[in-house]
Amino acid sequence: MTINLGDVETTALIPVAIKASESLRKNPRVRDEIAVEMIKKLGIDTKPFDKFMSHEGVIARTVMLDKMVKDFIEKNPSAVIVNMGAGFDNRFSRIDNGSIFWFDLDLPDSIELRKKVFDERERVCMISGSVLEEDWCASVKAEISKRNCKVLFLAEGLFMYLTLEEIAKLLAVLKTNFPGGTLIAEQNNPLMVKNQKYHDTVKNTNAVFKSGTRSGQEIADLCEGIRFVEEHSFNEEMKKHSVRGRLFAKLLPKMNDRWARFEW
Repeated sequence: MTINLGDVETTALIPVAIKASESLRKNPRVRDEIAVEMIKKLGIDTKPFDKFMSHEGVIARTVMLDKMVKDFIEKNPSAVIVNMGAGFDNRFSRIDNGSIFWFDLDLPDSIELRKKVFDERERVCMISGSVLEEDWCASVKAEISKRNCKVLFLAEGLFMYLTLEEIAKLLAVLKTNFPGGTLIAEQNNPLMVKNQKYHDTVKNTNAVFKSGTRSGQEIADLCEGIRFVEEHSFNEEMKKHSVRGRLFAKLLPKMNDRWARFEW
């Protein structure tokens, strides 16, 4: 299989490699058979993409986000969910309740490769486009209108590759096109932006972190009407599983990424 991905899109191979590796363990915390098959088909060397801290971080963020999405679906069983910057994520298979409608949104090169890996599925639609433009919104709005339901937007591994100005533009797109919604977005710390050359896996790509925040309130302040609800550090999950995870949480409590939830 030929891989033609941009610098940022290439980082999507990191969680694929990690989820594939985790899935092959005796007692996996996350199962992703598509990731396993994808790594086999790609025939890539996963070593640059599967280092200890990134592995634990990706698994923690996956476990935490799966739970947050399941909680949302439990309250809104017919919800529309938009996975922005979807990469090769396979979350739909883990959380589907048989009623939700799911959109995977990403740039053209990622969607082109994604379509080679994922078969067409009922209640799943892949959209090629930029999250910063409004072209993709019509399809989502039509499905929301048909279902008369709530909408949830996910931004996993996305905001750190956008400037704050670009994040503000994205929030404006969401606020303008969707009168009410929930956003769950991964946040990273400004210290990680300054020290990204030490990141154990991203440093092996040409991608660059462009922004970071100390609190989700900094994101909410970028767009009038966006309300910051809560955030949780990946440390909450990572410290459950290893000594290194507990040490990281104790020594560098603010350094790890967080899940932040916003509403409008």
